[in-house]
Amino acid sequence: MLIQIPDNVSEFTNVYDVLEERGLIENCTDPEGMRNLLGSEKIKFYVGFDPTADCLHVGHLIQIIIFAYFLKYGHTPVALIGGGTVMVGDPSGRNDMRRMMDVEEIDANGRAFKDLFDRFLPFDDEWQYTPAEDSLFEKGTTNREPLPGKAVSVNNAHWLRHLDYIQFVRRIGTCFNVPEMLRAESFKRRIAQGGLTFFEFNYMLMQGYDFYVMARDFGLKAQFGGSDQWSNIIAGVNINKKLDNREVFGMTFSLLTKSDGEKMGKTAGGALWLDENRIPVFDFYQYWRNVADADVEKCLRMLTFLPMAEIRELTSVEGAEMNKAKERLAFEITKIVHGEEKAKKAMEDSRAIFMGGKDAASGNIPEEECDKSLFEGEGMGLAALMKEVGLVSSNGEGLRTIEQGGVKLNDEPVTDKRRVVTLDDFKDGKAVIQKGKKKFVAVVLK
Repeated sequence: MLIQIPDNVSEFTNVYDVLEERGLIENCTDPEGMRNLLGSEKIKFYVGFDPTADCLHVGHLIQIIIFAYFLKYGHTPVALIGGGTVMVGDPSGRNDMRRMMDVEEIDANGRAFKDLFDRFLPFDDEWQYTPAEDSLFEKGTTNREPLPGKAVSVNNAHWLRHLDYIQFVRRIGTCFNVPEMLRAESFKRRIAQGGLTFFEFNYMLMQGYDFYVMARDFGLKAQFGGSDQWSNIIAGVNINKKLDNREVFGMTFSLLTKSDGEKMGKTAGGALWLDENRIPVFDFYQYWRNVADADVEKCLRMLTFLPMAEIRELTSVEGAEMNKAKERLAFEITKIVHGEEKAKKAMEDSRAIFMGGKDAASGNIPEEECDKSLFEGEGMGLAALMKEVGLVSSNGEGLRTIEQGGVKLNDEPVTDKRRVVTLDDFKDGKAVIQKGKKKFVAVVLK
């Protein structure tokens, strides 16, 4: 199920232009220099992944897609597993300190990350990097160059876990200016909230040092990451310049956010994971099928490999016509993550349930007509609506069922007993309420 990018994805031949066309690039330390480099030679670059869980989520999907683009255009991605940095934890985007994990959990998570990477990208697992015994001052070695068309992976635990702290801050800490560090958004936010620890303050030094080690030891030319990593990436660029006068590049990509600024990929049950054992394929598909109209074009650009002309055509409509684009979006992303066969099955199941077809277990979904006026303004309570359409015998039963996690509205789990249903919840005049696994009612406006 390796990602295959079609040749017609873009008319450009420089991967920088392809990414810029799709609105993926947000910041770059030297845009012209980066573009010229990517057009004149094939480079090695890295993205870091701290194994904070045992599964990748949709927030990682952008980085995986970036890897796929660079592989297609002949470059070598390095997936850095942060088995060392995660022991401190990145404060970026956090309101509090990350949970501290033991080494066994960290290493198990790192192995799980690599297993998931292997689902999407081809890796040269015979390529090996060996850090020097004193990696602060001595250069590590590799057994050979990575095979063309394949990514490689390393773990920063190899050079971070055994560092002499005094030697580290003498050599690396002197490259940092504290007032400049405090201007970083990741630190400013936490300082304003009164919660930044000195422990986390070290993270930027460690990530900057990662960039230095890999640039020094096997010719890494660039570091990429989400826009929340800009300050950390700049740190690595500066260390390389100050210690070895080495020119390297940093580039960040837009975070996957909704039109209202909220991070995309959050569901009622938590993160939108890339493993069907954590999030069923159908639920994954439905998440994208139900995105807001304002987010469809952005998601198609960033998360699929459809040509831009086709994306513009799909999204040049309004109202109910946008459902075709949403269905295509859900299918394409599900195909990338779970394969074409499972994506087709999810699409067929979705059509059956939400377009008046039948559910595999319960036959035709019963429909109940309700007056449109009930859902205008503040709307109608979900528990009361469940009673109205016969899914429960009383409001109290409806409230209990919601609190116990037994209710879905348009396939989204609902646990807030105060949830109200408004006109915004109706797609083409219909909203589907599910109680338990087999009871469905389609509420139809009249």
